Amino acid sequence: MNESKIEIYYLIPKQYYPKTSIIRVKTPIEAVLKGFNVSNFNFPLILKPDMGLRGNGVKKITNLEELKDYHAKADFDFLIQDVIPFENEVGIFYVKLPNETKGKITGIVSKEYLIVEGDGTHTIEQLIKQTPRFEFQLKALQKEYKDKLLKVLLKGEKVNLVPYGNHARGAKFIDSSHLISEKLNNVIENISKDISEFYFGRFDIMYNTFEELENGQNFSIVELNGSGSEPTHIYDPKHNIFFAWKELARHIGYMYKIGKYNNDRGFKFLNYTEGMKEYKAHNECLNKIVSI
Repeated sequence: MNESKIEIYYLIPKQYYPKTSIIRVKTPIEAVLKGFNVSNFNFPLILKPDMGLRGNGVKKITNLEELKDYHAKADFDFLIQDVIPFENEVGIFYVKLPNETKGKITGIVSKEYLIVEGDGTHTIEQLIKQTPRFEFQLKALQKEYKDKLLKVLLKGEKVNLVPYGNHARGAKFIDSSHLISEKLNNVIENISKDISEFYFGRFDIMYNTFEELENGQNFSIVELNGSGSEPTHIYDPKHNIFFAWKELARHIGYMYKIGKYNNDRGFKFLNYTEGMKEYKAHNECLNKIVSI
């Protein structure tokens, strides 16, 4: 249940994800800065908890002071990552039974970021209030941006206030499963075959153009989510609750078949005590992240 992001990154060939370093909790800031200089990261950077959920604790920082501030508040292991230089993002769900030679894509979600466009009159905060979905994020945005939200944008000027595609942080999810193709399936298959014992999960990928992504070019994996992931195309506003239930049941069915097969191979299920221990550790981790 508690999926360490860095441990998952270590399973993925390095060419598929941005340069990433982990900072362990209670590491002195002097040691962090020393390692930071050695690794040659350049601002801006993405900071995020090693164990997280729904974008909690994920921040884009632009200078050393913001890094120090995040470090001072973080009572958990966190990652420092290069910003991925592509503008588009999709979540691609992949499933493969352990006895199969090839898996399949079972759903694709496209993501629209929380972007406001200026009209030369209204402040960023006023523009946020014009869209109900954006306004739900107002308190979090006020905490992060403070007086910057009082700026009046020029007509046509756009600002991406949450530069990562997370539903809980204001991104709109669009079911793009119609884009599933044999070419794209082969790209995901080629990545997956290099990840030991990977059979079920969602690749969150940033890319330049979809044509390039289908050709295996100009893309980077933001994250790979395993058994705790969802087929997030269900959150497209056009879908109803019955569609969501059907898709969740379909993917839980895949998970059960994979789990049963692996259990028979010697990868044993967690017992009740082990499961509750993981669940409690998961909640403790989330409580720390929410406070940052």
